[in-house]
Amino acid sequence: MPKYITMLKYTQLGIKNIKQAPGRLDAAKKAFKAAGAEVKDYYLVMGQYDAIVVCEAPDDDTMAKLALTTGSQGNVQTETVRAFTEDEYRNLIAGL
Repeated sequence: MPKYITMLKYTQLGIKNIKQAPGRLDAAKKAFKAAGAEVKDYYLVMGQYDAIVVCEAPDDDTMAKLALTTGSQGNVQTETVRAFTEDEYRNLIAGL
């Protein structure tokens, strides 16, 4: 299943209600599962972003819908990229 990395930044609303963030993460994990996707890892980070999520989804459309749904709640801004595993990377290079 394709892997994705989503970088999150808290909005003013998200940081104001930061104590509810663990519950929002739990709800997001359930939403991902219901869509046939899975949150594999979650990291609170320091720097340009506030959190990083590593997940798997069946396809780009599913991931885009999940990212849009997450962002529409107003607590975070998201930036999602497709991630290729080392094996996928090697297969891509071998096909050049």
